Amino acid sequence: MGGHFGNLYKLRGIITYRLSYNEQKALAGIISKGFPNTIRRIREQILYIAPPFVGGYLLYDWAKREHERLSRKNPEDYVNDK
Repeated sequence: MGGHFGNLYKLRGIITYRLSYNEQKALAGIISKGFPNTIRRIREQILYIAPPFVGGYLLYDWAKREHERLSRKNPEDYVNDK
């Protein structure tokens, strides 16, 4: 076969176009299109994402306070100690 790595087979009837990596603009439209799109996506998904996180935090906070409460010693047990 003897083809180079990029030319190992022939595609017939399919036309492909490529743009050189050096000619592409990597950050084109990031401020005008990317930032507003990010804000829109966050606004659309916040009601699906936030409640489980808030619930998880409240559960964690409750468990932490309950553990502290149960870990405390009862002062009445040590009244007669000298």
